[in-house]
Amino acid sequence: MRTMEQIKVEIIPFEERFLQDFVGLNVEWLDHYFVVEDEDRTLMGKAKELIIDKGGEIFFARINQQIVGCVAMINREEKGFELAKMAVTPNFQGLQIGQKLLDACLDFAREKGLDRVYLESNTIMVPAINLYRKNGFKEMKEYHESPYKRSNIQMEVIL
Repeated sequence: MRTMEQIKVEIIPFEERFLQDFVGLNVEWLDHYFVVEDEDRTLMGKAKELIIDKGGEIFFARINQQIVGCVAMINREEKGFELAKMAVTPNFQGLQIGQKLLDACLDFAREKGLDRVYLESNTIMVPAINLYRKNGFKEMKEYHESPYKRSNIQMEVIL
């Protein structure tokens, strides 16, 4: 069993050459747990235009030059920044890569001067929900309309 001490995980910002990794990682988990929805296809198909060019970021987890995880910070204008599309390939789950990706997102938010970050998820994603709660995310009292059928929980953290 690999441990974090044995594996060097780099968290790196967006580079266009990693777009297919972003798509592949997300399709992998969506196909496993849910289905790829229209909003997913749109966002993944135009990630640079809809995320990066609008002031957001996509972070990647890299081990030995292999991309093994990703997460996006999406500027949803009136709703604020959404933490979305977090995925870690199954062979590397359980190594705290999700925590490292989440840390990069929260650091990004603080650097941007944001006072909160929100996310949408599904309660069947127990490890993810636990990670969010451990990092101060709480269930939102007022929900935004979601473009995702799978979304049954919205959470936010006040920075």
